[in-house]
Amino acid sequence: MSKIYFTLTGTKYYHGNEFLKPGMKLKLKKEPDNQFDKEAIVVKMEGLGEIGHVANSAHTVIGESMSAGRIYDKIGDTAKARVVLVTSHGTICRLSKKSLLENRHKKMEKAIDE
Repeated sequence: MSKIYFTLTGTKYYHGNEFLKPGMKLKLKKEPDNQFDKEAIVVKMEGLGEIGHVANSAHTVIGESMSAGRIYDKIGDTAKARVVLVTSHGTICRLSKKSLLENRHKKMEKAIDE
């Protein structure tokens, strides 16, 4: 299973990104009721709450990292990630392999039960 990277964006609307450092743990949570984006995924940090969103636009996704739309079906309702690189244009993060495997396992169990 290859590593999946995404861009954390919108931090300027919350706490900025000056506090973010490589290795910090993040939690992702799908927001299916988001009025602006049906594939929205909010990014949270313990002790701070919401700190931004997974980028979902060609204008906010950095390089080859994946958009929220591309990872939406790869994760469950929640997932874990870590900060990899902080830049002035956005923050690159990596999805937890465990989160991806857990979601794959749940999908298999659901398919077997149907």
